[in-house]
Amino acid sequence: MLTPAQKEKKITEIDAAARKLFLSSLWGDYCRKATPKQMDFVLDLLHAELSSREEHRKQRLIKRAGFPAYKTFSSYDYKHVTFPPSFTQEALESCQFMEQKQNLVLFGPVGVGKTHLAIAAGVKACKMGLKTRFYTVTGLVLKLAEARKNGTLERLLRELQGLDLLILDEWGYVPVDKDGSQLLFRVISDSYESKSLILTTNLEFSKWGSLFTDTQMAAAMIDRLVHHGHLLLFDGPSYRMEHALMRQDSVASNH
Repeated sequence: MLTPAQKEKKITEIDAAARKLFLSSLWGDYCRKATPKQMDFVLDLLHAELSSREEHRKQRLIKRAGFPAYKTFSSYDYKHVTFPPSFTQEALESCQFMEQKQNLVLFGPVGVGKTHLAIAAGVKACKMGLKTRFYTVTGLVLKLAEARKNGTLERLLRELQGLDLLILDEWGYVPVDKDGSQLLFRVISDSYESKSLILTTNLEFSKWGSLFTDTQMAAAMIDRLVHHGHLLLFDGPSYRMEHALMRQDSVASNH
């Protein structure tokens, strides 16, 4: 048997759950006539629906993010990663840096796990309910140029501005022309102190000017990225190459 105070508390919980589901406030009033077991059943049902909707929302965020593969931190080997003193593995995996709108630059040679780590952070962000997008730099520049051609550039930029996390993969792998550089610079400028960016690159800062055909623009990009950012250094042999050689050795040993 519930006391009057316990009953009111239960009804308040039912009202709160019903409001989150955009249901009528009559749920709480109707449950005043219910038995304690009936009230528990209704509350369990509402919570189950809330959990189901939240899980579907997270899955939609992951799907919309455009990840090329599904990666998590649980399968990641950090042996090739050096963290700066001001940033830790815990801060990365908890996505704390996103609360402060901080950026991450993942710098190192090809094949050492930069993209895996960036995707894992993006997947975690989606599971936390944060809006995330993943692009290769080339892919985003092409998308921006196409949007400008079709007259939808401002709409695309507003969509990017509404994100919590933007991941730009393969920064510096392919040169960007002047128009592409200007479009990319606008994205970086719009992101400044409004969301987090994660960049993966094999190109040191001093060479960004040659990539974007404009040293001043490159310097302005770097300034915005590093002001609220952390640099993670990657080294070691290419994971893909290492495992390709292992497969070859395995084949050779079987003959």
